[in-house]
Formats: sequence, structure tokens, C-alpha cells
Amino acid sequence: MTDVYEEFLAEYPDYASTHAIDAMRAREYRRLDDQHHAYLDYTGGSLHAESQVLEHAKLLNAHIFGNPHSASPSSHSMTTLVEQARRAVLDWFNASPDEYVAIFTANATGALKHVGESYPFSPGAGLLLTVDNHNSVNGIRQFAKARGAPVEYAPLTVPELRIDRGSLDAMLATPSTGPGLFAFPAQSNFSGVKHPLDLIELAHGRGWDVLVDAASFAPTNRLDLSEVKPDFVSISFYKMFGYPTGVGCLLARSPALASMKRPWFAGGTVSFATVGGRACILYTGEAGFEDGTLNYLAIPAVEVGLRHLQSVGIDTIATRVRCLTSWLLQRLVLLQHSNGHHMVRIYGPTTTDSRGGTVAMNFYDPDGHLIDYRRVEEMAGAAGISLRTGCFCNPGTGETAEGITEADVRAALDLDANMNLGRFLELVTSRGGKSAGAMRVSFGLASNFADAHRFMQFAESLRDQTRLAIGSVTCDIAEGRAIRDGA
Repeated sequence: MTDVYEEFLAEYPDYASTHAIDAMRAREYRRLDDQHHAYLDYTGGSLHAESQVLEHAKLLNAHIFGNPHSASPSSHSMTTLVEQARRAVLDWFNASPDEYVAIFTANATGALKHVGESYPFSPGAGLLLTVDNHNSVNGIRQFAKARGAPVEYAPLTVPELRIDRGSLDAMLATPSTGPGLFAFPAQSNFSGVKHPLDLIELAHGRGWDVLVDAASFAPTNRLDLSEVKPDFVSISFYKMFGYPTGVGCLLARSPALASMKRPWFAGGTVSFATVGGRACILYTGEAGFEDGTLNYLAIPAVEVGLRHLQSVGIDTIATRVRCLTSWLLQRLVLLQHSNGHHMVRIYGPTTTDSRGGTVAMNFYDPDGHLIDYRRVEEMAGAAGISLRTGCFCNPGTGETAEGITEADVRAALDLDANMNLGRFLELVTSRGGKSAGAMRVSFGLASNFADAHRFMQFAESLRDQTRLAIGSVTCDIAEGRAIRDGA
């Protein structure tokens, strides 16, 4: 691999500035090389450093920590660490505590659920989503619909899967009733597209509140909330630095949070509640949203993780991810079978212009037949490569990429009321060779060239494979569209 690596360095000289990550990987992530494992699922979840776990364990073992909802010495110690972590989160995102609050949740989904259930949707305050959204954002539409609010989707362009700016501009300017909540991901967890953050200011100028899903963006990019000012931001810490799981965050601007109407109260969120009087008084700020007992022993590990990211440098991570992604994309799009047919279809941009280190794709056999991504995942696993397959909880982007229409979906649902992804794949494939999912590789904090090269070798091993295809439909990969045999 030495010659290939030297060629890579010559092609991507910026990669040399990231060599500190190699020393960090050898020290903190040695299990990867010891087990000869190529981990390529950083969008699914990052990996923790050894020192993160050791530092957190040392902290827990050296003190007595109790439930923070008290004034006892053990509770006071824990409260101090929770608030210290809260401030560290605000500092990381350069969010002024006078403008933003950080609400700890169980995960990014929990943060999004807070927004959905508490946002003041009404027939005059609707929900505008982009087709590219994680299902945890799509699910907010259920709260909006329950309150009679209109729900609309802004489309994507094909084949790059970017937000259609013209359509979105018109939808922001002329909502069906009145401005409400506009939600989009800073980076797609499907295609890797980085959607422009200037949409925040554009939407604000039209009177909309803005929710940004930053779960896929924050692990390899700096989100500076002193420069862009969304009303709500959902964060997943394990996607940023691997440990701890079970702790997410909602960053909310104070004026937007004040307009929220919680549908219930719980232990920890009320300063006063009475049974006889059937009344309660919610806490203001983040305390009114942190239901029950926080995962308080895990929260100090968030600050440990942020320090770990700081020691590596988010800009250094971004540079490395960009170099690896560009190298892989360039080589995947050139892969051909012996008969000259392309092997791979990339979903989204084939360059790193406004895109991150998430690469979704499907493979095709020499006759242009779709190869079942589940079989590819099985083969990759046998080769010691961890990647992810499916629709990645982002059905809209996959449907757009494959040209899966509402008619396709409804026909599949009509055939099987107990639908699941496997059954949907079979039905959609039978209706024109369209794929209901894909395979995804993603780079992150501890990635290196060996990981990218290992996957490329695996991809090349699929050349001229003829027994893995499904269906009887060919795909014009260059045009990104399915065409029927004989058509």
C-alpha cells in the first residue's frame, strides 16, 4: 500500500497537516489496528478514545455523586458538574448563555421531540420540512397535523440531492397559512450534502422559526452560533466523540423557548405542583424541559469528550475527512466491470464541494442489475469492514434519488399492510428496479487512509460478480435512473 499512499499524499498535500491524528489513533484507538478493523460508520456513531473512559471512571470513583435534585453535599457536587458540562457545550458552539440554553436530553431524537410536542403549531402556524430529513425530524409532522397545522416538504434537486432553492424560496415566501417552523439538516445523514446555513437568515427574514438538525454536521464541522442563529439545534454527543451514549442536547434560543407550550409536567420540571388544586408551575429555561432525573453520572463525560475533540481540533478532523472522502469518491465513480459498465452509483455529489464524509452508494453487476446492498454488507462484514445499509432513517432522500413516487409507495402499502423495509425493498424492486435503500460509508474522528483504501479494495473485489444481482432491471448509473430491459 506504500506506493498508493504516497500517490494519495501527493494528490492531497493538506492531509499531511493531519498527521497528529495518526499518533492519536495509535494511542487512543489501537483496538482498530489490533483487530484489523476498518470502521466506516462514523455517521452512525463515532468511536470513543480510551482516555475518555478512563478519565470519566477516575472522576466517578474519586467522588460521591448523588441525584442533583437536592441540596445535599453529594447532590451539590453533581449539580456543579452538570452545570459545568452545560456551559462547556454552550462554549463549544460559541453560544452566548444570554441568548441560548442547553437542554440535556436522552439523545438527539429526544431533543427533536421536545420541539415537536411543545412548538405552538396551529392552522396559522405550520411546519415546513425539506425532503432530506431524518425520521426524527419527519416525526414532528405528527404533532403539527394533530393541531391542524399545514405540513409541506421542499423538494431536492437530482442527482446532487441538494435543496431546491427556487422551490424553497417560494415556499418560505408564500406559506399556505402563515410562518411557523422550518426544519432542515445542516448535513444529510444520507447523501453527505451540506445544506447552506444561510437558509437560517433567509427563513428568519420571512418570519419563520428555524430548527437545524446538526447530528451529522457537528462531528466534523464547527457550528458557530454567534454567526448563525437557528432557534433550535439538535445535537448527538455519541456521534461527535463516541462516549457517552444516552445523552443528547437541544440548544434553544431563549425567546423561542419562551414561546413553547409543554403538554405535560414531570418530576424535575416543576417548581410547584398540587394534587388538590390541580395546578402546577413549570420552571423556566432548560429546567422546564429536563424531565425526571437526568443521566447525571454520564453528563460529565460530555465535557471530557469535548476536551478530546478540542485536543484533536475540529478543523484538523474536517481536513482529513475531506481528503479521504474526495479520494474515495474519485475512485468509486471510475470503477468499471470488464465490459465497461459502471459498478457504482453514488447518491449525491461526486465531489467534496459542500458535502461531508458520508458516502451512500449502490453496486451493480456487469449487466447493470442492482446488487442487493444487504448482501454487500454481509460480505463487507466478513472482510472486517463496518458500514451501514438501509434507508438510514431518511426515506425522503432515498425516494428522491431512486425516483420512487407516491404511486410506488402506495402500491406497496396496498399489497402489504404490515410493511417493513425488507418487504418494501422487494416490492419496489419489482416495480422498475428501484432500490429502497443503499449502503453507506462515512469517515470521522479516527479515520485514516488505510480505512479508505481497505474499502476501495473491497469494492474492486465486486468487479464482474454475476450472482449477487436482484431483479431484472438495468440502471443507467451515469444518468442515475433505472431503465427497463428492452426499453
